Amino acid sequence: MSEEIIVVYFSGFGHTTRVAEAVASGARARLLKVDSEGNLPPGGWEQLADARAIVFGSPTYMGSTSWQFKRFLDDSSRVWVNEGWKDKLAAAFTNSAGMNGDKASTLYALFTMSQQHGMIWVGTGMMPSNSKAAKRDDINYVASFTGLATTTPSDATPDEMADGDLETARRFGERVRRILERLREPEMA
Repeated sequence: MSEEIIVVYFSGFGHTTRVAEAVASGARARLLKVDSEGNLPPGGWEQLADARAIVFGSPTYMGSTSWQFKRFLDDSSRVWVNEGWKDKLAAAFTNSAGMNGDKASTLYALFTMSQQHGMIWVGTGMMPSNSKAAKRDDINYVASFTGLATTTPSDATPDEMADGDLETARRFGERVRRILERLREPEMA
């Protein structure tokens, strides 16, 4: 796996891990998990420093990121002061139990943080599945554009996640990879 793209995430119950794995699969990225105390593993900050793109992922708890992910974000102020992530690509995803679940507030918080770091944001770039014929396993059924949003009922195991959400996550990862490759082209430099 390339370290050009890092998917940094926290997962409390395993659902966000499944989304992170799908995004990483599409992006051909390395996973970097924030632990239960809000810390990165040894070498994690260095991996993020070396990455060209960072995809942030957190469950939405009470309308925001988990406290563990928020701690990681607050710790990134040490990177911010030196503009360490400036001009890197940034993208984000979140999962919650409700179809809406105030996921947009989590995505906007991650967008805002990325802009404070001077990063370049990548949204989903996917049309929603919003017709009467739409099914739960369709692509972008949750209809999110700022970042990837997935929904898992509170009594569902990670293995019971909607296949459409996981495929949307994989395609989102592919989009991040494509944008990164386009920025490498001579006319874009």
